[in-house]
Amino acid sequence: MGVSGGSHARPSGSAGAEEPPRPRRTPAGRRRWRVGTPLVVLACGALFVVSAVNSDGTELRPGRYTDLASLVEDQADAYAELEDEVAALDREVTALSKGVADTRVNRFQKRIEELKDPAGLVERRGPGVTITLSDAPEDVINSATGDLNPLLVHQQDIQAVVNALWKGGATAVTVQGQRVVSTTGIKCEGNAVQLQGVPYPQPYVISAVGDQADLLDAVDGDDYLAGYREDADDPDIAVGWDLELENVVVAPAYAGLQDFSYATPLATD
Repeated sequence: MGVSGGSHARPSGSAGAEEPPRPRRTPAGRRRWRVGTPLVVLACGALFVVSAVNSDGTELRPGRYTDLASLVEDQADAYAELEDEVAALDREVTALSKGVADTRVNRFQKRIEELKDPAGLVERRGPGVTITLSDAPEDVINSATGDLNPLLVHQQDIQAVVNALWKGGATAVTVQGQRVVSTTGIKCEGNAVQLQGVPYPQPYVISAVGDQADLLDAVDGDDYLAGYREDADDPDIAVGWDLELENVVVAPAYAGLQDFSYATPLATD
């Protein structure tokens, strides 16, 4: 059958149909875009500024901490920064107080200077000992089937070492490099130990300035520490214990908060 040489008929409604004219944008619509676009840009800029101020240079939505030690170290670093600020302000207050020309104020300032050393507010250095406590090795902990408490360092272990060193005549004691004073608190917080409100991961390093022979005698004669060292020698427990004699131990001045916080009774009718 022959094929006609004429053009094929286009189906009705095909793309070849003429499109209706598009409505033109009115002047009012253009004005709305000219006004609205800068407002949106300004609003976005304001949000960026608010976010930057609130974050103070840090992420507003930081990633999850998967490592407890990293979290503890991060909090300790933040505390150290605040501690430096407090120390700087204390030095400024001291300098301003010394400039006050008042007999009574000067008398109190002299008394404060006399009490700084026994209160732990002056650096101490000299021969001494360093004791390091640590949890049992991971392979021992992972293979344990019973109570895990003997495999871990607890607050009472640290306190026993500190108390023995005081009994041995230590003139200054530090834990994790922090000066121990009469108001220092040591307590367990999860898998870390808090010292003066700051969490620290193990191992725990305890140093003391004093006569080495007296310090060793006090440690050797402590019943609690004798039991701890027995656990350290037991391969099924193997909790960490290390004692070293130091020619020079540096105990920095206490730089923490000196204000007291205490509970008060509730008012009763």
